[in-house]
Amino acid sequence: MRSISSGRHHATFEFGELQVISLRDGYIDMPPTRLRDEDGCALTELPAAVPLVGGNLRLAVNAFFVTDGTRSVLIDTGASNAWHDPTMGLIYDALDEAGIDRAQVTDVAITHRHVDHVGGLIAPDGSEAFAGLERVWIGAGDTSVFTGRLEPIRDRVVPVSEQVAINDWTTAIPTPGHTPGHIVYEVRSGAGRLLVWGDTIHVPTLQFDQPNVAWEFDGDQPQARAARAALLERLTRPHHFVAGAHLDSPGIARVTPSGDGYALEYLAPPIG
Repeated sequence: MRSISSGRHHATFEFGELQVISLRDGYIDMPPTRLRDEDGCALTELPAAVPLVGGNLRLAVNAFFVTDGTRSVLIDTGASNAWHDPTMGLIYDALDEAGIDRAQVTDVAITHRHVDHVGGLIAPDGSEAFAGLERVWIGAGDTSVFTGRLEPIRDRVVPVSEQVAINDWTTAIPTPGHTPGHIVYEVRSGAGRLLVWGDTIHVPTLQFDQPNVAWEFDGDQPQARAARAALLERLTRPHHFVAGAHLDSPGIARVTPSGDGYALEYLAPPIG
């Protein structure tokens, strides 16, 4: 996989016969007390390697568009204006910057139900953000999110309860823990395999080195830890890559073992 172009809000990668485009939705600032030890208690001390901005953790928010030139899938959608924070909702600018016509998006694959991943299905003016939308793939345990603001899309929801191919090169893999319906999408090409995850890791400067550190909003922290451990081990295989919603934008990297944890090597310089 190699970076071939970038802008303020997007970066494009060549991945064998596919293109993977990282789309920056913005960032969220969260208190470090969201991080939890194995007893479920807030961490009392952070390593010096974990940067804080105004005393908070700054989490990037990314989505990913994958295409073979004929078919495509958008994985996650950012928050739109549902987060009520001006640092979010940039995905529509990112799509325009990358030359992606929103009206041509037929398939959206959601990693889980939280608003910074699913909120972008509805534009700030209340209209559907993707006029040609035909299917929204989401874990069966998370379909309850399609009420209220998201109710108009409910008739196109495809619940995923087991591993299933959503096209010729993308497979949905249930990884519950953060939410009951959390999904990782495996994208395959002649260059290898790319795992696109949502909230498997929130703080990359900490949780790769210490993968047992959990997040306050992990619905089932032991299950989330087990899912993270299995995915990290999988990523150490040859020709495997990760695209993470909360990895530093553009959020595409390779993973290698390092001591008792793992090391992360980004494939492109930061954007935004």
